[in-house]
Amino acid sequence: MSELTPEETALLNRVQAPAGQGREIPDAATREIIGRAPELSVADLDDAIARAKAAQSGWEALGHAQRSALLLKVADAIDANAEPLARILSREQGKPLNGPNARFEVGACSAWLRTAASTVLEPEVIVDDGETHAELHYRAIGVVGAIGPWNWPMMIAIWQIAPSLRMGNTVVIKPSEYTPLSVLAMVAVMNEVLPADVLIAISGGREVGARLAAHPDIDKVMFTGSTATGRKIIESSAGNLARLTLELGGNDAGIVLPGTDPQAIAQDLFWGAFINTGQTCAALKRLYVHDSIYDDVVDALKGIAEQTPMGDGLDEANVLGPLQNRQQFDIVSRLVEDARANGGRIVTGGAPATELGELFYPITLVADVKDGDALVDEEQFGPALPIIRYSDVEDAVASANRLNVGLGASVWGDREQAREVAARVQAGTVWINSHGGVHPMIPFGGVKGSGYGLEFGVEGLKSVAVPQIING
Repeated sequence: MSELTPEETALLNRVQAPAGQGREIPDAATREIIGRAPELSVADLDDAIARAKAAQSGWEALGHAQRSALLLKVADAIDANAEPLARILSREQGKPLNGPNARFEVGACSAWLRTAASTVLEPEVIVDDGETHAELHYRAIGVVGAIGPWNWPMMIAIWQIAPSLRMGNTVVIKPSEYTPLSVLAMVAVMNEVLPADVLIAISGGREVGARLAAHPDIDKVMFTGSTATGRKIIESSAGNLARLTLELGGNDAGIVLPGTDPQAIAQDLFWGAFINTGQTCAALKRLYVHDSIYDDVVDALKGIAEQTPMGDGLDEANVLGPLQNRQQFDIVSRLVEDARANGGRIVTGGAPATELGELFYPITLVADVKDGDALVDEEQFGPALPIIRYSDVEDAVASANRLNVGLGASVWGDREQAREVAARVQAGTVWINSHGGVHPMIPFGGVKGSGYGLEFGVEGLKSVAVPQIING
């Protein structure tokens, strides 16, 4: 493992547990220990929520303009610490520094903060007929409990934090047990600017997350993660009727229409599937390709896969990294082996890349699979893409819609034809000739088993606020 820089060391020393305490966090690529995450208790969480509740009214009273100004300064602070934050993230999560990875993620954090700070949400006049004047306003909810994932730990944390703070809420955030250090470090930087107890990060185990979702003083829960955990959060939050935003599991389908040029779309298809080595909720996870161009699309993707460097994220040449944890590595391995056993054709990859390290799995393209195969029906969340042949577009749409998930999807081909097909696909977002791109002003959320609630832009601000009608 390359040595920690002085800047990394200084940041980690601000947030990690003392020597001999806490939980050891390994480098995802080398498995060497990079730091120790504090293991706080439910009692610590209760204290944090009490402090956040006490700070909320004062934070809300600052008003939108002053809160926005502070958030812009927070974005500046993240930018000033961008490189050590990116290096900690790369070590802990595994994603390389370059490409759409660690430096990209840290840059997205400041970009989303600036957008949340600058987005205007004006009161809306509902009725003004000379007799009645009614306006719709949005007020702070109170204390937001945020529970983050391990795949994009810093960026998704900001998706939860930035709009919540902008609208006058305080936030208690629990990062994933797999990737706590990067989020703790980022929150420490943010708290150099923010007033005390407006944003509190709590590192702990599952019992802390369960208590956060069920706590009577949590007014809103934001969660990104699996559908199974999302269901548990719904149950836990019922006692206090906390509002919810849930971005849950997906198994995004892509449909390549006949007449599409495989070479023209191959790069975007590849990164739609394999950004962050496939460990992305809205990655392309099952690809339906028309029979007339099927072999050409497979060959084009194979060519890119064989030329894209994978390895330790701190090596500036790499743009693909390891699986973040053993559990996910085992899921990918199992699904690929099942596809092989059921007649799937391994085009490239197909076996662990042990020469790179313990949790490396190469880009794996599996052709000649079908609906019903485990690799098609289960979310692999890793670098293995099933490619399914179809001959009728209606069949491809039916296949895309057959599973009880609907986070994202994409249609590739002539724009007008693609839009017509997209309108019949059941997903929160359907991209045309791209997949997975998000924008801080474009609402994002899932349907069916992929959750509910919107994030980003004006709709994202509304989702972390309560509507109030002023009538008279």
